[in-house]
Amino acid sequence: MIIERLREYVGAETPTGDAAALNAFADRLATRYAGLGATVRRDPHPTGDHLIADFPGRGPRAEDAPLLFLAHHDTVWPIGQLQDAMPWREADGIIHGPGVFDMKGGLVVLETALEQVAGQDRRPVRVIVVADEEVGSPSARALVTAESKGVYAAFGLEPPHPNGDLKTSRWGSTRVRIEVTGREAHAALDPESGVSAIDELVDQLIAVRRIVAEHDHVLCNVGTITGGGRTNVVPGAAAADIGFRFVDPSTEEAVLAAVAALHPVRDAQLQVRVMSNRPAWQPSSATDELLAKVAAAGRSVGQEVGGAAASGAADTNLTGWLGIPTVDGLGPVGKGAHAVHEQVIAASLSERVALVAAILTSL
Repeated sequence: MIIERLREYVGAETPTGDAAALNAFADRLATRYAGLGATVRRDPHPTGDHLIADFPGRGPRAEDAPLLFLAHHDTVWPIGQLQDAMPWREADGIIHGPGVFDMKGGLVVLETALEQVAGQDRRPVRVIVVADEEVGSPSARALVTAESKGVYAAFGLEPPHPNGDLKTSRWGSTRVRIEVTGREAHAALDPESGVSAIDELVDQLIAVRRIVAEHDHVLCNVGTITGGGRTNVVPGAAAADIGFRFVDPSTEEAVLAAVAALHPVRDAQLQVRVMSNRPAWQPSSATDELLAKVAAAGRSVGQEVGGAAASGAADTNLTGWLGIPTVDGLGPVGKGAHAVHEQVIAASLSERVALVAAILTSL
């Protein structure tokens, strides 16, 4: 049943930004959650709706603070990836397919665990499924912040570490766009009248590298560059999207302030915009205590559960930064997130279901 449902979910391709595909998948989840007794709400956005499902508690803990589970239904893969390059495949206990690891496997784990604990005493549960996590959740930050208030703890359904360990902190992640407006001119007949937006952008990217070099533990990746059109025209526009990763908030603040203060080196216009931001989630005693409780829940179902820091970012960055006890990585074990060899270990699906069910009934 778990594998069949995962195949169903992987078969419904949901690239970030494809509102029709994402909303159709959200409809599917909403129906499932409502069937399990949840009150389901939608947070609509042009790029796809976010889903909020509140499951009532039962027994002596019915009025306790809820457990929050964070997930997303968008993937990095375009429509057609399943047919063209990454067909669903099961072989030697391994399942392959687009989104199987990041993170439809996690969605199936949570849903199955909720089915298993139906009727048992437990806290209320709140589930948030985000539609644009793969681009930094720019439209979901306010939602996650608001819906996190008053929860007992937060859990992420992202992939775990390769050995199955959970994630107990994350680097901060910020996407910045640098846009340059120059002035077009004929590149041979009147080059002095032009201002090359591409030349200006190159100089700005060099300046960004100098800023990053002044700080320890900062990752910087220029992910995309656009600009110009013809070699005989001085380019009038250019832009670059940059991904930054920060280990601590003070470094993040210093680097972003310096990048925001960049100024043109020629007669061009420069705009620096933050496209999305996830603050650094640092280690804390609250998370250590939560991990100990999760480890105890794991031992109750015959599993040894560990935890370690992670460099990648996710929506749990926000709950951890807000001071909410948080752990992530409850999805199935596998590898290849954002890669054509994306895969999960089939046996880890049921193992993760057992762990999440134990968390639901013991915390």
